Amino acid sequence: MFNIVLVEPEIPQNTGNIARTCAATGTALHLVKPLGFSIDDKHLKRAGLDYWPYVNITVYESLDDFLEKHKDDTLFMATTKGGKNYSEVKYEDGCYILFGKETKGLPAELIKEYYDTAVRIPMGKEVNLRSLNLSNSAAVIIYEALRQNGFPELY
Repeated sequence: MFNIVLVEPEIPQNTGNIARTCAATGTALHLVKPLGFSIDDKHLKRAGLDYWPYVNITVYESLDDFLEKHKDDTLFMATTKGGKNYSEVKYEDGCYILFGKETKGLPAELIKEYYDTAVRIPMGKEVNLRSLNLSNSAAVIIYEALRQNGFPELY
């Protein structure tokens, strides 16, 4: 099983859309507090539709809490500052793909520490284009990981 980790997500609709993608792909969802919304938020629930019972979700109190619990796991940092194209790495079953908050991304020190596994999605060079929407980015990368592994348990 693959794992998507949202570090301090701010927009409930993005998290709901990602939860729906996780349900459809058998991917686990990990949320790192502080969250910019309540898990009971109506916008979060609406975006995830009736998929919530099919989402394997874990919530962590902080980024340090998450990192301590997964210090021996393979972690990929999804960031516009990544040195590798997201399709240039090999995603193994059980790896974790971290995405930062919508307004700031992942902390710079985390990207620096894990730079060897920091991946980016190629985009145009226009100065006003900062990044793709969080839920789109998560979908792009998780489907690449699934493709590399033959879409296990999907049809």
